[in-house]
Amino acid sequence: MNFPILSSLILLPTLGAIFILFTNSSNKKYQSSKYVALFISLANFLLSLYLWFIFDKSSVEFQFLENREWLSGYINYKVGVDGISILFIILTTFITPICIISVNATIKNKLKDFLIAILIMETFMIGVFCSLDLVVFYLFFEAGLIPMFLIIGIWGGERRVYSAFKFFLYTLLGSVLMLIAIISIYWIAGTTDVEKLYEVGIDAKYQNLLWLAFFSSFAVKTPMWPVHTWLPDAHVEAPTAGSVLLAAILLKMAGYGFIRFSLGLFPLASEYFVPLIFILSLIAIIYTSFVALMQEDMKKLIAYSSVAHMGFVTLGIFTMTQQGIEGSIFQMISHGLISAALFLCVGVIYERHHTRLISEYGGLVSVMPRYAVVFMVFTLGALGLPGTTGFIGEFLILMGTFKKNFIVATIASLGVILAAAYMLWLYKRIIFGEIVNQNLKLMVDLKRFEIVILFSLVLPIILFGFYPEPLMDTIKVSVGNVLEMYNLNINSNIAYNN
Repeated sequence: MNFPILSSLILLPTLGAIFILFTNSSNKKYQSSKYVALFISLANFLLSLYLWFIFDKSSVEFQFLENREWLSGYINYKVGVDGISILFIILTTFITPICIISVNATIKNKLKDFLIAILIMETFMIGVFCSLDLVVFYLFFEAGLIPMFLIIGIWGGERRVYSAFKFFLYTLLGSVLMLIAIISIYWIAGTTDVEKLYEVGIDAKYQNLLWLAFFSSFAVKTPMWPVHTWLPDAHVEAPTAGSVLLAAILLKMAGYGFIRFSLGLFPLASEYFVPLIFILSLIAIIYTSFVALMQEDMKKLIAYSSVAHMGFVTLGIFTMTQQGIEGSIFQMISHGLISAALFLCVGVIYERHHTRLISEYGGLVSVMPRYAVVFMVFTLGALGLPGTTGFIGEFLILMGTFKKNFIVATIASLGVILAAAYMLWLYKRIIFGEIVNQNLKLMVDLKRFEIVILFSLVLPIILFGFYPEPLMDTIKVSVGNVLEMYNLNINSNIAYNN
């Protein structure tokens, strides 16, 4: 294609943000700004679907490549997609218009500025999944901190400034080492082009240190235990749309980074550090599940559940098996949909009752029956019920893990039981029982725009739960290529040492 479709996907949201910046500020509710933001985000979503439609699922090569010199030829603006990255782009473009629609109820001031932040955030997130140069990847990866910092710090709750700075410092400090590692890679290999680095490889004597440097950034963003403590605070204080973006997309950037860079560039180090990843993943799955059981704030419970679910993701990636990596990718897509839906559900009742404390609710099924139904679908998806996307990802991850290590897989399986415990316990306390607070009787059921948002998430969760082939067919060849390069490097090193 001569048309730069990937650059269009990256830049279109920013162009929309610039247009909104110059719209009439005298409009009381900024209706024109909302319509422009929604139109731009929907156009980007349709463009991403077209990209998926014309994508060749049988090819192992990166497609729709764009490569332009930048900074006197030292760095190249190089973007492209394979079967792994294209699904994350679609997830990003799908979630963004949902966030924009949700601002009808959640953002009361500086709406225009909020919409600009959301659109610029979309640019950075898509850029991460398209980048095929380490420096370009780093710029997009870190630039996403700025709009999210503003979203939490300006439109968040009472402790928004503390949570925003904690989020910013944790993620920034973790990424400083990654920047040093990228500079070191340029010094070692003479390039930061990802495709070229795949071909020439990186000397084994440098891989462990470089892997740890990248890990320091990805572990914080995932987030892995014990550097996960920023996430509950950020979720609790962030507005609903901010929590949705954070859980659905930002956490997936690190999981994507593990597959693209940790396995792709540092295979020997990845093999060496498998026990470390397994231990940290198991702690995340079991420990944070127990912590989730003790939470009284709905957002905190869902935030800790995200840590547990991402523990499954890192576990599956480092099984180095086809099922494990495919399951991890599917789990990230599934978690993006389900976590977004759960945070939106919390936002719905928070806007009506102005509290997230679980003890303040009960008996909502009698006053909000439609809400109870959709919340049930998302709850069952989060605990991995067959027929939802949550089951597919966890099942494949556990299959891959059983192939790699029976004991690790057995312990990880307990996380499925614990997920059922804390999610069903949450649902029971909110939806069933008697109405102890009489103010709950005044709550109205889902509004029209809320129905549109939530049912747009119900459909893919159930559709791909019963029929996952479109997603699996997209990622199968690319995952196989990642594993082929990985095993080739491992076997070559073994042969060299012998």
